[in-house]
Order: sequence, then C-alpha cells, then structure tokens
Amino acid sequence: MKFSEFEYVRPNIKKMQESFDHLLNKFVKANTFEEQDEIIANINDIRSDFESNSSLVYVRNTINTNDKFYEEEKKFMDENSPLYEELVTKYYKALMSSKFEKELREKWGNQIFDLADKQLKTFKKDIIDDLMEENKLKSEYTKLLASAKIDYKGQIRNLSQMIPFIQSKDREQRKEAYEAQTKFFEENEEKFDEIYDDLVKLRTKIAKKLGYKNFVELGYNRLSRTDYDSSMVEGYRNQIINDLVPLATKLKEMQKERLNIDKLYYYDEPLTFLDGNATPKGDANWILDNGKKMYSLLSSETKEFFDFMMENETMDLLTKEGKAAGGYCTYISKYQTPFIFSNFNGTSGDIDVLTHEAGHAFQMYQSRHYKLPEYQFPTLEACEIHSMSMEFLTWPHMELFFKEDTKKYKFAHLTSSITFIPYGALVDEFQHVVYENPDMTPKERKQAWRELEQKYLPHRDYFDNEFLKAGGYWFRQGHIFKNPFYYIDYTLAQVCALQFFSKANIDFDNAFKDYLQLCKKGGSMPFLQLVKSANLNNPFVDGTIKETLKVPEKWLLNNIL
Repeated sequence: MKFSEFEYVRPNIKKMQESFDHLLNKFVKANTFEEQDEIIANINDIRSDFESNSSLVYVRNTINTNDKFYEEEKKFMDENSPLYEELVTKYYKALMSSKFEKELREKWGNQIFDLADKQLKTFKKDIIDDLMEENKLKSEYTKLLASAKIDYKGQIRNLSQMIPFIQSKDREQRKEAYEAQTKFFEENEEKFDEIYDDLVKLRTKIAKKLGYKNFVELGYNRLSRTDYDSSMVEGYRNQIINDLVPLATKLKEMQKERLNIDKLYYYDEPLTFLDGNATPKGDANWILDNGKKMYSLLSSETKEFFDFMMENETMDLLTKEGKAAGGYCTYISKYQTPFIFSNFNGTSGDIDVLTHEAGHAFQMYQSRHYKLPEYQFPTLEACEIHSMSMEFLTWPHMELFFKEDTKKYKFAHLTSSITFIPYGALVDEFQHVVYENPDMTPKERKQAWRELEQKYLPHRDYFDNEFLKAGGYWFRQGHIFKNPFYYIDYTLAQVCALQFFSKANIDFDNAFKDYLQLCKKGGSMPFLQLVKSANLNNPFVDGTIKETLKVPEKWLLNNIL
C-alpha cells in the first residue's frame, strides 16, 4: 500500500475516551493475568489508531504547510493530543497497580514499568490546557520557519535552498548568502523571541503545577531517561570541553589552512575544501537509485527494508515551496511502516539524510514485531545511535554517490561528526541555563548563548554580523523550541557511532552484527543497557570520549586532503 493511499480519519475523541475507560474498567476487574494481557493488546490497538492518524497529519502538514485541510487537522491534533495523553496516563496508572504485575513483568520485562513510572510524573489533568497551548506554540515556530521567502539571485528561496550558496567556493557569495539567510531571522527576531519566551514560561508553569522546582527534571522525565540524570550529563559535557574541544579546534585550524585564508569566519565554516565540497553526482532520482543499490549490497536485511520503503513510497525528499524545514523519520504503526521526510538541495547533506534517517527507519522496521508500542523504538539518545552509526556503516559504498570526491566526502563527514559534538553540548547547556533561570529576558538569553559559544566553539568568529555576535544563531535550532533537552542525545549517540566507526575499521562484519542486534532490541531496554548490549563503552564514564577519538583522529591525520 502506497503512502498516498494511507487513510486518514479524524479520531472521534469522545468514542475513544469511552472505549479506553471501558477497557481500563475491565483491566482493573480482571481475574487472571491472561485477561489483563489481552486487554493491554486491545488498548494498544486504540493507541495505534490514534498515533497513526496523528503521524499522518504531521507528515502531510509538514510536506505542505499551506494545505488548509491538514493545517486544520494539525490544530485538531494539537488540541486533542493532551486528552489522548490523559488516557495513556490512566492506562499507566492501572498497569503500575496491577495485581498481576509480577506476571506482566515476566512477560514484558521491566522497561515498560520504568517508562510508565516516568510518564506518570509528567502529566495530570489540570495541565491539559497548558499542553494544548504548548503544541500551538511549537506549530507556530514550524510555520514561521517554513514561511521564509529569501529573495536571492532573482529567485525566492526557502532556508534549505540557501545552503548550496552558503557552501559556495566563492567567499563573497558565501558571506552574502549567509547574511541573506540570517536576515530572515533578524527580521523576525521579535516573533522568535516571543514564541520562545512564551514556551519557557509555559513549561515552567507546567513543571510547577506538577510539583517540580523548574522544567529541567520534567524535561528529562518527558524524554523517559530512566538510567541517567542531569548531573551525569554535566560530567559528560565536561569530558567534551576537556577532551574533544581541543581536537575540534585543531580541525578548524586545519580547515583554515585548506581554505588558504588568514582567518576562519563563520561564513567560511560550511566550505570544507577550497575547490568545493563533495556533492552527489546526480539528481534526486539518481540518488534514490544508488541508495537502493547501496542497501542491497550492505546486507540482506537492509535490502529488504529499503525495497519496502521504495515500493510503499514512504519517503518525501525534495524541497519545495511551503514544505517545512529539516528532516525527520517517523513511524506509522497502523501500517507498520517508517516514513522519511527531507529537503534535498544538491549537497552532501542529501546523502547524510539517506543514511541518517534511513538508520532510524531501519531500526523501526527491525522492531515492528514488538506488540508494545513502547518497545517499537527506544528513547531518543538510543534512537540516534541507529541513525548516526548507519552513516558510517554505509561508508564502503559512498563511491556510488561521490565518485572521485569520495575521499573528500569521508574526510568532511568524519570531521563534522567530531566538530558537531561541542555544538550539541552547547545547545544542551544553553537549555539548562534558560530553564534554571526562566525569568531571563530575550536579550539575556542571547548573551548566555554567546558566552557558551565562546566556551564550546572558541574558533567561532562572526566578523561583522551584529545579529549573530549578539547571540541570535540559536533561532534556527528547532529542537530548542520544539524538543527541549533532546539535543544532547545526538552527541551521546555520536560518541557511540564513532565507536562503531572504529569497530567497522577493524572488523566490519562483527560491527554490523552488533548494530543489527541493537536495532532488533528496539526500545525493550533503557539507553545504557542498549549501549552495553551492542558492546559499546558508556559515554558517561570519564575517559570514554578520549578513548573513542583515537581511531577517528588517526584516520583523519592519515588522510589529510
């Protein structure tokens, strides 16, 4: 069944509430474990139906933010998803007090109970209106980003369409294009500030209603972090500052020398090589054809998966007017299929999406057999291991896309994987500062961002761009607005992915075997148990980052271009 044929039906909230309450009543009164287990399956059928319709709305709205029908349906979902969350909370309460808890744990494991416990700490009835408002503000941000119409070189372009010019070999054009893109954020500064200020104050209000000191712990619980906390994350960020920032700074210095310039300014950073970045040697259809070939060569499992995605047309990859910015992968449980969304723009990022988002999708495909929706994919930091590791595990086939520029692509890809980590930690610490000090003014927030940039990105020089010098870069980072505290997950996963890079350099087959087993475990374990099951080192343990960087740094120094 093709994606265009997937049927969307607006959920009947009243009927869903009645069905849920009826099943929960039966669950409480059940006389046997088998009865309760069957009711869990019935409850999960209702959940699958609602979540699938919600995913369809999200995908179709982001494909075309100007589509009035799906814009209205998105508003409907924004308003009603908190009511759905209330039902799931009732289910989790019933689960946690089940008289057959022992038998349920024996069948399903402890993870479902640990996740339920965390989620119960994130919800109560009197925050429903607040959650509706939070959804509305997040949608406002998405629509504001998608509204970018940048008049550049005689054509109106969105943010994604500016990237090839930002990576231009011509230094003046890079500066001009970056300034044109930044101007959109500057012109909408007041609106971005207003949306974020409202979100920070609203999330703080929600946290206090739930009995938290501030939003930080609530943010962690929302992300179902069951085996680490903010103090462990702080220690991990210190590892990054001490053991990784010096290498990232060294790599930026090497970039400056490659570009043959006296000073590396912010608009120089997107260009990796003086003669231009590696780019795919064909259009979107050519990339997809070669993607099909790559996944058929990688393994029988990846071949089956990618053929399935192609046949069902569960990918929307081309950038176009009205399309939301960025890229993502989501899961439509009713059809047991992942969906990949992107904005191809002719840069190497197109291949990164094809490997990164396909890594997410491959894991979802491998875990689609799990009967519990909680186990179909893990918490977000573990999810990102699948995506970032897939980027490296497909390296043997990069010649399909880059031909004579393959080595350039690999060098740039590995370099950016390392230099990204300090930026990810910066985004995380910024959010800790903001939510620990929710009464900061927009100006104070920007000052805090700029100070943190100087700590994590000491090489960054904004030259004469006053807006960026004042700390306005973070407006473009959607996770800060829409997914608080998510961003550190990318860095934790990148540390794990770099370990897969090292393992694959020594014994590819064994590395892929560990990766496949990790994907098959889905969300049946918490993050650190999944890390251990894949024979990876715990990123929170002091010294892990230093050890992880040895093989990648050696590869880069042996392959200087």
